Amino acid sequence: KDADPETSGEGNPRTTRTLITALRLALMVGVFFGAVLGTSASTLLKLLIGNDSLDPAVFSAALRYVQIRCLGMPAAVVIGTAQSACLGMQDVKSPLYVLAAAAGINFLGDVLLVRNGNPWLGGAAGAAWATVLSQYGALLIFMKWLTAKKDKIVKDCISPEDSIETATPGDGKDSKNLIRVTRGGVRRPAVKAIRKNLFSSSKRGKDETENQPKKNEALARGFLAGKYKESDVLNIADLDRSTARKFLPFVIPVTTTSIGRVSGYLAMSHVASSALGTLDMAAHQIAISIFCCLAPVVDALNQVAQSFVPGIFARKKSKERALALRRTSINFAKVGASFGAVIVGLVTFGVPFLSRFFTTDPMVLERVKNAIPGIAVFLGFDGLMCIGEGTIALLLGLSHESSADVST
Repeated sequence: KDADPETSGEGNPRTTRTLITALRLALMVGVFFGAVLGTSASTLLKLLIGNDSLDPAVFSAALRYVQIRCLGMPAAVVIGTAQSACLGMQDVKSPLYVLAAAAGINFLGDVLLVRNGNPWLGGAAGAAWATVLSQYGALLIFMKWLTAKKDKIVKDCISPEDSIETATPGDGKDSKNLIRVTRGGVRRPAVKAIRKNLFSSSKRGKDETENQPKKNEALARGFLAGKYKESDVLNIADLDRSTARKFLPFVIPVTTTSIGRVSGYLAMSHVASSALGTLDMAAHQIAISIFCCLAPVVDALNQVAQSFVPGIFARKKSKERALALRRTSINFAKVGASFGAVIVGLVTFGVPFLSRFFTTDPMVLERVKNAIPGIAVFLGFDGLMCIGEGTIALLLGLSHESSADVST
């Protein structure tokens, strides 16, 4: 299904094939886990609670919430995969646009549904439906964004792989008449062959550097234009099995890492639901809400690391490359520690202030205050952990890819 680069607007069938396979695998994983979680939600909730002391009305509301949220699992996994792919292309704007639209859908859904009196449409269930609608809304927007027609793509939004070389007919001269044409209409003397890959790290001359596409453009927009229709992108019947097998080495390490991180949240929820009283439960809910608002600040460092390292790793093995990787790792560690320090400050000084917007009960506020040291310590190291995860996961992937290329 890979079209001619000159007609499709994109020039790397391998990248396209990998992206399509990743999206289809994500859909399959989302459907599987959504089905498992939906059918076993009651049992899992009882295990999480740990006893029979919970009010049946509360349990029913929680069960409805989980079962509704399971419906959005396929969309959530595909969105996460598409977002990671965009960051891998050094495109930070496409996910921002799409997820901002999803946030707007979620907000409108909350406003319209939460106040509904129907137990399956309002309250906690209404909030769940709003989130599910926003997830599928984001999925549809992402598919539209990736398959947008060429004439709808902004000229500056070009991929580094879109540059092609062609010869100007007429006078028969070779190198002097070679020009490089980009979809954005930029023409200049060709000094090198078609760029080998997205993360090329070869040294560039001054003229070449000046003519590079602007960074942080929405490069993912139209990436699949001319190759796939919106309805074909997630067609799992056409899954490329040979490409899918290349994802197998990542299943165990990535899944283990994710389970390890989620287990901490499960432990907190188990303790809160089975051992805490009313006041402690209220304080826990306030603390975890603030925590979830601050955690993404450092969690994003994981994907940032995966976006920056390939450009260095792709260089030929040398002492300079080793030093560059070492400097990058040290710089990432400094960034992670700096982010952690900022978060610690926000927790220490911000939580006492923000918690007053959640409750006016002095006993609950006192308990929230007592939880500040634990939250601060955890988030203080979270930045370093996320940087390490992103760097190690990417180096593992690149090493495996290099081995696969050699064997091929």
